[in-house]
Amino acid sequence: MFSFPKPSYEQFFHTYPIQTFAVSRDEKKLMYSTNMSGSYEVWRMNLSTGFSQPITSIGQSNFGMTFSKDGQSLITSFDNDGDENAQIYALPESGGELLPLLTGEGDRFMIGELTDDGNTLYYTTTKDNSTFLNICSYDLVTGNHYVMIEGKDAAHMFITASKSGKVAYMKLFANSHSPAFILANGKTIPLANDSEQSHNVAGGQFIGEDTFYYLTNEGSETSDLVKIDVTTEKIEKLTDEPHEDFTSMSYDKQKQLLYLVSSSGVEDTLYVYDIQASTLVQTELPVSIVEKLHIGESGALYLLGRGATSPFNLYRRRENEKWAPLTEFSIPGIDEKELSEPDVITYRSFDDTEIEALYFKAHRENNNGKLVLWPHGGPQASERKSFRAMFQAMTYAGFSIIAPNFRGSSNYGKTFMKLVEGDWGYGPRLDNVHCLDYMIEEYGYKKGETLLVGGSYGGYMALLLHGRHPEYFKAVVDIFGVSNLFSFYHSVPEFWKPIMKTWIGDPETDKERFTRDSPITYLSSMTKPMLVVQGANDPRVVQEESDQIVEALRAQGSELDYLVLDDEGHGFSKKKNEINVTKKINEFLLKFV
Repeated sequence: MFSFPKPSYEQFFHTYPIQTFAVSRDEKKLMYSTNMSGSYEVWRMNLSTGFSQPITSIGQSNFGMTFSKDGQSLITSFDNDGDENAQIYALPESGGELLPLLTGEGDRFMIGELTDDGNTLYYTTTKDNSTFLNICSYDLVTGNHYVMIEGKDAAHMFITASKSGKVAYMKLFANSHSPAFILANGKTIPLANDSEQSHNVAGGQFIGEDTFYYLTNEGSETSDLVKIDVTTEKIEKLTDEPHEDFTSMSYDKQKQLLYLVSSSGVEDTLYVYDIQASTLVQTELPVSIVEKLHIGESGALYLLGRGATSPFNLYRRRENEKWAPLTEFSIPGIDEKELSEPDVITYRSFDDTEIEALYFKAHRENNNGKLVLWPHGGPQASERKSFRAMFQAMTYAGFSIIAPNFRGSSNYGKTFMKLVEGDWGYGPRLDNVHCLDYMIEEYGYKKGETLLVGGSYGGYMALLLHGRHPEYFKAVVDIFGVSNLFSFYHSVPEFWKPIMKTWIGDPETDKERFTRDSPITYLSSMTKPMLVVQGANDPRVVQEESDQIVEALRAQGSELDYLVLDDEGHGFSKKKNEINVTKKINEFLLKFV
């Protein structure tokens, strides 16, 4: 009867990320942060009816939330226009005015957890220790604050605490080296046989006062479940799954079960470890990627996740039931079958290292024959089967996208992840080049016709590839990218600074490499049209990184557009900004079809 127009570019962005969520102890209410109204607000869901409504009007990104014991209020945190300096507030469960609890200009307060009695909040903060951080407790009854652990020699991060106040925490020496410890009765107990050996600890749970379960890759490539007897300090490895990499843990106290998320390669899997039976069994997931898993008091599972073609959604699984959606966000007017589910491909790089990549094919009717190379951010992260509205909009517009998980990417073992440390600009760069060579040879794309788009470290890589390999590209987009390793080294947040020598090197002793690996060294080779995007409040890659290369390129007469977002940081928190910027990127790329 009716003939409707094809979906517009903006239509792909009419879905809504969910940052985090919290469930009340009686499991009648669920709070979550989403930008359904155009900017991030806290929404309250009635779990019996499914009805949701916004209860804040702050318009800022959320950095954690937990219910008070009585369920009448929420302890939550927000930053200011992307500056990532989270401030902690109390919020009535019915909504209304925020009550400041832990705030301070230029300081960051990270919610840890609330004690079972609801009287004490553990948190980590940059206040009075911006480099190494302090782990503190806040007595919600008296209003008193206590510094429990004063950070020294590395950034300290709270993990969890026992009922009696034993505190598990980790030290961040590098992204690939974050050993953990327990402070018990004034004694520091390492959660490793050798804390100096490079390894990570992820997640932890006290089972009683004297047993602590945690995830670590000490002595192996991937993380397994381990426990320590806090009294005897005996460590015991409980699983040995070389093809799984456990990254998070949730505890079902009633059934004595641990739910373990394994993040290997481009997808997640979920396992259940029975503490009493010492068994590990895989269980179903409704998504490809798990963002957060929570176990309710009833034993019900609450999950936030997404897939390559399915946006962020919340799910619940009750006993003897299947997963059921609590939200059903999708792209309005577009069938999921019309979206691009990526192929997982592998290729060999310059030194025969095997690299995995995601290949998003263009919409069959709109295919314009152009390939977009997307080097991911991090760099110690990875591109996974996670919904990106920009990817789906671009593939529907006719572009294909190749996203390689080059050396240094996470989820491929400890050794692979460490390969980027001290080598930002050689191995990973050549992995991207060999990815293009593979796509040219195997899929028939043309050298010199590729489009290059990257954000954060991917923005750095886009600039570097443009400067060193311009013959591959027709146009380049840099989003929040590092342009100069020397200035970047000194401009990062204070608590990043202890890891910088391990991460990228020393600007004095590695001066030659810093120069060689800085994109700004190759200005004369940056001959392709460019679009540069930057958030004015970005605390990770500050505006100076974009300003200096834009000014230098303009001085030499390069073709360049520069867009600065005054109310954003390292990403998009405002829906209008996300739509406007990505639409501009799409329009820019379409000029070169």
